[in-house]
Amino acid sequence: MRLTPCRDTSIAVKVVRRAVELGVNHIDTAAFYFSPGGILDVGDGPVRYAAELIRAALTPYPRGLVLATKVGPVALPSGEWTVAETAAQLRAQVEENLRRLGVDRLDVVNLRLTRRGGSVAERWAALAEMRQEGLIRHLGLSNATLDQVDEASAIAPVVGVQNSFALDLRRDHDLVRECAARGIAFVPFFAIAGPRREAGATTDHDEAVRKVAAAHGATPQQVRLAWTLHQGPNVLAIPGTGSEEHLIENVAAGGLRLTAGDLAALS
Repeated sequence: MRLTPCRDTSIAVKVVRRAVELGVNHIDTAAFYFSPGGILDVGDGPVRYAAELIRAALTPYPRGLVLATKVGPVALPSGEWTVAETAAQLRAQVEENLRRLGVDRLDVVNLRLTRRGGSVAERWAALAEMRQEGLIRHLGLSNATLDQVDEASAIAPVVGVQNSFALDLRRDHDLVRECAARGIAFVPFFAIAGPRREAGATTDHDEAVRKVAAAHGATPQQVRLAWTLHQGPNVLAIPGTGSEEHLIENVAAGGLRLTAGDLAALS
């Protein structure tokens, strides 16, 4: 999501390549991550979508790399948004992702729900059918409740739940534990941004965060990421950035080991 606002796509391509060089093997994108500024150019032709930037940066894709994408929301030419509700609309988004990423099968497709609550059965069944066809390897949910996970699981396996979750945004604390018990990955977004959400990383940090950061010689943002990863062995992190400097800091946060005292202070 943070790649497409950059007008200089060579920077975005460099960031993606550097991530893989640093050992990142899970890249998150979406059918609806596109440049609001219009058509960009990566040298090999015009692009507009994050998936196209990823393809330009990484093809041929290295072995072991997992590309996860999301379907659901749809950006209209008018700039307004709607939601893919029917099987045909979801199939169009899946096929669009296959083309833009340049793959025969999508590793993970997350159904991005625009509201928490309500039935997911019809849309999930449509995606499950595409999984049976071999277009998708695994299915996940995004912005979901436990009830929605239960409903989907009765139709086809849920490999991951991708929800907003952070040190100061913990409404899904119990869901993290439940996913761990079921062997489901929990993939929090806004781990650094917290309540600021799309506005990006905050510079207003709690004093406890600052103290823990100082004790470890780390940044507050790294502490927020490390806290997220300490929530369970099933927890991944997908911090977005268009900056190589921030990318390196984010990856380094994976090696930050918080003590029991640190975690108590942060809680």
